[in-house]
Amino acid sequence: MTEILSQDEIDQLLSAISSGEVDPDDYGGSIGEQKKVKIYDFRRPDKFSKDQIRTLQMMHETFARLTTTALSAQLRALVSVHVGSVDQLTYEEFIRSIPNPTTLAVINMDPLRGSAVLEIDPSITFTIIDRLFGGPGEPTKISRELSDIELSVMEGIIVRILGNLREAWSTVIDLRPRLGNIETNPQFAQIVPPNDMVVLITLETKVGDVEGMTNLCIPYITIEPIISKLSAQYWYSSIRQGEADENRNIIQDRLDQVFIPLRCDVGAIDLPLQQILNLQAGDVVKLGSTHISSDMTVTVGDRQKFKCRPGKIGSRLCVQMGDIIDEIPDEMLGSTKNDSDI
Repeated sequence: MTEILSQDEIDQLLSAISSGEVDPDDYGGSIGEQKKVKIYDFRRPDKFSKDQIRTLQMMHETFARLTTTALSAQLRALVSVHVGSVDQLTYEEFIRSIPNPTTLAVINMDPLRGSAVLEIDPSITFTIIDRLFGGPGEPTKISRELSDIELSVMEGIIVRILGNLREAWSTVIDLRPRLGNIETNPQFAQIVPPNDMVVLITLETKVGDVEGMTNLCIPYITIEPIISKLSAQYWYSSIRQGEADENRNIIQDRLDQVFIPLRCDVGAIDLPLQQILNLQAGDVVKLGSTHISSDMTVTVGDRQKFKCRPGKIGSRLCVQMGDIIDEIPDEMLGSTKNDSDI
């Protein structure tokens, strides 16, 4: 408990402070150290929780891996892409932090409202163009706007990257990102007001020996409708469900390619071995008591599955499927086979 001073002790303390024997800072310092002040800027309110930032980072780590594979195959060079940071800031701060000119792709985030911006560092852009044009992709210090041919080349690269973005977001939403247009001046890519909050995913990109940054800027108003889904618990549960569906589809595709013999058993009869050896072409074998109006059996593999009736369509013989024959457990089939063998 805090000790309460008496009036005499208070008077002595005031006298000591007045005479300079005691420094007031000695008493105020301990109180000040206990206070924890957090600076809050109302012009930059935090829109994303730490859990949501962490989920966005995990989603775009998947995006980075897919992009690494895609660019490595297309450029035939060693490409490395990984998430450097995920931050929230104002759109004005993002625009001021990128060079001019640069490669700015405005992306329509259907079915979400609004757009996002994918910014590729000029050094990475010109290295990619050099590789696709047959060059070695060596570091260059080119700072200019892209020509029409170079814009067309970068459109193909960005469209391929957007396919990876859709796959990375598939655990949260069926995103269908589309390339709107490519700008080189950041001032011409005003997708939201300057003071609106955005989330900035910075991807450290390396193509061969050239290093640079690729930034994905997504406004808060764009992902606000799905902000509740940006939690680690929802993301992991969606991944497990997605993996289960994917495995089920793979198994279904494999089963669709399996060939199983299907036959219609018209009838059966027991004959002595001597008569079987004497059979010749044109001989007629009467199949016991089987009648043309009787049900026949369709066997799939080694299991009797359906009853059927014979018929004819045009010049082709056929059977019409009827009732399903109840499956016999393997244990009963085994015991039946053993009994018949005996």
